[in-house]
Amino acid sequence: MKQKLSNAWTRYSFIFIFVVIFLFYMTVSNGLTWGGVTNILRHSAVIGLVSLGVALVIITGEIDLSVGSMLAFISGFSVCVFNVSHSIFLTFLFALVCGALCGLFNGVLVGEAKMPSFIVTLATMLIYRSLAQYYCQRMDSAVTGGGNSLFKMSRDIDGYALLYGFGNNKFLTIPNVGWVLLLFTALAVYAAASTKFGKKLYAIGSNEKSARLAGINVPLNRTAVFAICGIMAGLGAFLWVCMNGSADPATTGKSYEMYAIAAVVLGGIAMSGGKGEMIGVLFGAMSYTIIDKIIVALKMDSLINDTIKGVILIVAILVQTAGPALKQRLKR
Repeated sequence: MKQKLSNAWTRYSFIFIFVVIFLFYMTVSNGLTWGGVTNILRHSAVIGLVSLGVALVIITGEIDLSVGSMLAFISGFSVCVFNVSHSIFLTFLFALVCGALCGLFNGVLVGEAKMPSFIVTLATMLIYRSLAQYYCQRMDSAVTGGGNSLFKMSRDIDGYALLYGFGNNKFLTIPNVGWVLLLFTALAVYAAASTKFGKKLYAIGSNEKSARLAGINVPLNRTAVFAICGIMAGLGAFLWVCMNGSADPATTGKSYEMYAIAAVVLGGIAMSGGKGEMIGVLFGAMSYTIIDKIIVALKMDSLINDTIKGVILIVAILVQTAGPALKQRLKR
C-alpha cells in the first residue's frame, strides 16, 4: 500500500496539489458558487494554452522565455488586423500564423543554429515586447484604436460584439474560453502520449544522444516544437483579445513566461525534460489561478502576489529535484 501511494504521488502529485489549494480557497472564499468554480477555468484559459506550448518545449529539455512578450506582440497586432479588415476569421488566422512564425524564429535558432534556448528566447522576449510598444506609439490611431499606448478593438465594427461575446459568454454554464482550454488540453495529451511525434519529444528530452542514434531528427523536432509553442501563444493572444477587447503592449502577458513555467512544474513535468504528463499542465495552470483568487480573498496586498508565486515555484522545483534523492535514501 505504501508503495502504491508513493507511486500515485510521484505520477499524480499535481492533482493532490490542486485539491489542497482548491480546498483552501473554498475555506477562505466565504461561500464558493458554481460560477466561481467555472471562473477558474475562464481565468486559466490564456495562461493554460501558453503553458501547454511551453510544456512541450520543456519536455524536449529546452525553455521558452519569450511567450509573455509574444502574447503582447500577437494580441496587439491582432487588434490592428481586426480594426483594418473587420474580419474575425482573418484576425484568428493572423494570430495563429504570427505565433507560428515567432515560434519558428526561436526554433530555427535553437534547433538548426544550435544556440542555447535560454539565450535565444531571452533575446526574443525583449524583441517582441519592444516591437509591440514601438509600433503602438507610431501607428495610426485608426489602426491601433487606442491612441499611442493601447491596442483597442473598434466597437463600431459589426464583428466586435460577436468576438467579445465569445470571450465572455458561457456554454452549458462553462465559459467558452474554458471549453477551448479543455479541448486543446485533450489534444495536447493525445499528441504527447499517443503519437510518434510526442514520443520523439520525450525521447529527445530523456537522452538526446540516444534519440539521434535511434534515427530521430532532433533539430527538426526541436524547431517544430518551438513553432507549436508559438501557435499556442497565438491562440492565447486571440482569446485575450476576445476577453478584453484590447491589448496593452507594456503589461499584456507580463511575467507570463514565469507563470507558464510554474504551471508546467506544478503540473509534474520535469525541468530536465523527458518526464511528465500533459494533463498536469491544466491542473498547474488552474492552481496558479486559484492562488491569485486566494490572495484577493485574504485581502492581501497585490504587490506580494509574485513573491508568493515565486516561493511556490521554488518549492515545486525543490520537490522535483530533492524528492527522488530523499526517496532513495529512505529505501536504504
